[in-house]
Amino acid sequence: MNKKANTILFVLGATIVNVIVMMAIFVVLFVLFGRFVAPHLSPQVNQIIMLVLFIGAIVITYVIYHRVVGYLTRKIDMDKYFDPIFRPRKK
Repeated sequence: MNKKANTILFVLGATIVNVIVMMAIFVVLFVLFGRFVAPHLSPQVNQIIMLVLFIGAIVITYVIYHRVVGYLTRKIDMDKYFDPIFRPRKK
């Protein structure tokens, strides 16, 4: 395969894994919240906390994704296998 195909497959694979990890983190946070905290709070507060849990899952997923890609960048020569997604502007 060429660099462009490698890049497309990497981006698609990373996106799918990122979404799966985000859903897993959200489900874990949701179950923990629902099991231990939600019965003691009002429905309005529970709705707000559910939004906070969703945003928290997105942030945690971003941190994990950022660290994994940083690790891969250190271990693999990205220029050798992947085509740049954004090219510098011509002057």
